[in-house]
Amino acid sequence: MLVSNNEIKKIKSLQQKKFRDQTGLFIVEGEKMVDELKHSGWKVESVYHRDEIGEDAMKRISALANPSPALAVAQKPEDIYIDDPQQLTEVLSEGGLFLALDTIRDPGNLGTILRIADWFGVKAVFAAKDTVDVFNPKVVQATMGAIFRVKMHYVDLPAVSRLAISRGGHVYGTFLDGRNMYGCHLETGIEFPVIIVIGNESEGISDRMAALTTDRLYIPPYPADSPGSESLNAAVATAVTVAEFRRRNHIIKKSR
Repeated sequence: MLVSNNEIKKIKSLQQKKFRDQTGLFIVEGEKMVDELKHSGWKVESVYHRDEIGEDAMKRISALANPSPALAVAQKPEDIYIDDPQQLTEVLSEGGLFLALDTIRDPGNLGTILRIADWFGVKAVFAAKDTVDVFNPKVVQATMGAIFRVKMHYVDLPAVSRLAISRGGHVYGTFLDGRNMYGCHLETGIEFPVIIVIGNESEGISDRMAALTTDRLYIPPYPADSPGSESLNAAVATAVTVAEFRRRNHIIKKSR
């Protein structure tokens, strides 16, 4: 199987966001990832195997330092960007637990957060429009396939938060001056939408989103008076927080 120079150039260009935006395409690398893509229902443009195109061609189209045996070009889902209030209302309509990413910049963090959302059954992940592109090759790799299973939408976060609150929901965020997460009541999204806001790696939760949080939580260190680190990594904080919300779900189900 021969791959033309124009084809190689097109695939290489997808490592840059502007070309992903122009074409609506992105790349997926790795045999397991490509296999998951094929079974995801997402539209596949083309698939390349090292055994078919040769090692040199695979090196030229790969975004990895050590190219994998398989690479695919896929189409982005149409609902990745949502501005229509009616569409947002439909996403929030039946309640559930959601994440809101307030300008996450690191590709590894975003990929890991999607894996966490996948593991804990988060209904959807909302992201500020200046959050790192989920179709960045580094993010795609870091998701380990979760990108195909977790609903993610780039939205106006304040608008989503106000909409959730208007439907009787809650917007939680973690702050150093918040209430101990383990000692307070938490709504878990069983009846109404619950959004957990994850702040930027260096700045935390923005002022505009902080103003919309209905509950300010704190993840306490152990022991409580330990100086420890100044803060937790964004993905780690996500895992700790979502795990506690899901633990409360188990408690509620057992009590019924």
